[in-house]
Amino acid sequence: AGLFIVGGLGFTVILEFSQKRRFQKLSLHSKLVLSITGALLAAGALAVLFLEYHNPETLGGLQGMNKVLAAIFTAATPRTAGFNVVPTDLLRPTTLFLIMLLMFIGASPASTGGGIKTTTFGTLLLSVVNLIKGQSEVAVFERKIPMAIIMRTFGVIFVSLTIVLVSLFVLTLTEEADFLEITFEVFSAFGTVGLSMGITPELSSAGRVMIMITMFTGRVGPLTVAFALANREMRKGLHYPEERVMVG
Repeated sequence: AGLFIVGGLGFTVILEFSQKRRFQKLSLHSKLVLSITGALLAAGALAVLFLEYHNPETLGGLQGMNKVLAAIFTAATPRTAGFNVVPTDLLRPTTLFLIMLLMFIGASPASTGGGIKTTTFGTLLLSVVNLIKGQSEVAVFERKIPMAIIMRTFGVIFVSLTIVLVSLFVLTLTEEADFLEITFEVFSAFGTVGLSMGITPELSSAGRVMIMITMFTGRVGPLTVAFALANREMRKGLHYPEERVMVG
């Protein structure tokens, strides 16, 4: 578990932390990665432990510290790896839903994992919180996040959700499996995680092709969009008048 947690931090964070060795001296990116990774790991482990504590098919059959370790492992593996210490198909539906969220978030930028990345999720969360508070700027750790980064965040999330929904739509047409099993398979493929409820060998040829496409686009698609948005220059010289629209 320690190996794929560290591998999911990203090479830039590992290098910077090895040089500076103090949280206060790290860049905003590294602080966000470490904070969000720790929060997701702790919250996920507690949630898995609570939801599966009395499930005889998973954590219920373990004793003492083994339950805690299995809960931590189960919460860490969806974001960066595909290992499991309890049967995935025997987890409660609520736990499976939690794992799908963790798989969608994934690891951190420049890491060995997939998903939308922890910093993308963190920036989205901070943006929503600041919007609710009525603040015009998104700031964390005494640093302001540029508006271009925030817009890029929403772009990556929109593209990622589109990939997941299109894949899910196709698989519901081609497969006869349970909807929860198909949804889990799609989120696992998008995050290039490798976890499954056991339906992978039973997929049709069309379904397997769709899963392969989802894995490829899930790994390359959001990254490509992020780079494209980062490198694109806004056209200047023409400005339209501003007008408000109602949302929500």
